[in-house]
Amino acid sequence: MSTPPPWYIRTRLKPRQLLLLVEIAELGNVHRAADALNMTQPAASKLLRELEETLGVELFERLPRDMRPTVYGEVMIRHARAVLNSLDQAHEEVLAVRTGDLGHVAVGAITSPATRVLPSAVAQLKRKHPGLRIALEVENSNVMLERLAQDKLDLVVGRLSAEHDKLALHYEPLASEPVCAVARPDHPLVSARGLTLRDVEPATWIVPPAGTVLRHRFELMFQRDSLVPPTNIVETSALLVLTRLLAESDMLAVLATDVAQYYASYNMVAILPLELPCHMDDFGIITRTDRPLSPAGLLMAEALRTAGSLLYAQGPRR
Repeated sequence: MSTPPPWYIRTRLKPRQLLLLVEIAELGNVHRAADALNMTQPAASKLLRELEETLGVELFERLPRDMRPTVYGEVMIRHARAVLNSLDQAHEEVLAVRTGDLGHVAVGAITSPATRVLPSAVAQLKRKHPGLRIALEVENSNVMLERLAQDKLDLVVGRLSAEHDKLALHYEPLASEPVCAVARPDHPLVSARGLTLRDVEPATWIVPPAGTVLRHRFELMFQRDSLVPPTNIVETSALLVLTRLLAESDMLAVLATDVAQYYASYNMVAILPLELPCHMDDFGIITRTDRPLSPAGLLMAEALRTAGSLLYAQGPRR
C-alpha cells in the first residue's frame, strides 16, 4: 500500500481522532474511551477505522478484552499527545495575552541548581511578573529529561550524558559542579589539619547509589590515590535521610558543593577541610529543539541565565 503524502494526512486528520487515540491508549478499549469522550462506541470505532484507513496501517491489536497499540499505534499515540499538548499550550498562551497574564512555566532541576540558581531565578522572575505561575520539580537528569520529552516540563536545569539524544535537545551550560565531603558540625574531623583521602578511607561513607556518575567518580578518586574505595558505606540519594544519618553518627558523606553549602548555612552539616579531586560535569539549561519555548518559558530561561552569570561569577557560596 502506498504511503499517503503529508498534505493528505493533514487534511484528513481530525482532532477527535487524536483524542480517541490517547484515550484508548490510557483506558485500554474503545468502549471506555468513547464514554470518556462522550461519544457512542460505533462513532468511536468509525473514527478509529477511518484513521487507520487514512494511514494504511493498523494502530491497535484487537484482543478479547482490550486493545493493545501496535508499533504504528505507539508512534501515533506519542505524536497525538504532543499535538494535543501543543494545542493546550497555544490556548493557554492566547488566554494569557488576552488577560495580560504571562501564563505558566514548568521547570525541572537537579539538586545542586535547585538549591542555588533556581530559587534566585524564580524570586527574580516573580518580582517582575507576579502573575506568572511557576511549577518546580527536583529529580535526577534522566527523570527530568523524560518528563521534558512528555511535554510535562518546559525546560530542565540538568546535565546531558552520552546516552541522551543531542539532536533532540538544546543545551546551554550554566556552571560546573564541584563536590566536597561533609559531616555533622561537631565531628572531630571538622577541625582537623592536613586531612587527606587516606585519613578518611576507613570512615563509614554515605554515597550515591551504584551506577550514578558521582558514585563512579568518588570511587575513582580513591583508586587514583592508590587507595581502596571505602566499602563501609550506606547508599542513598535522599538528602533528608542523609542529613539525619550524619547528625546521629560519625559518618561522612560526599555532596555537590552547592548542596553542602546550603545545609551548612543552617548548621545541619559541616564541610570537611579536605580537597576532593573529584567533580561532576557541568549542568545547564536544556530545552527541546522541536518545540519553541512559550513566552513564560523564555522569561524563565533568561532569568536562569541572569542568575547563573551573577551567582557563579561570584564563585562558591560562603
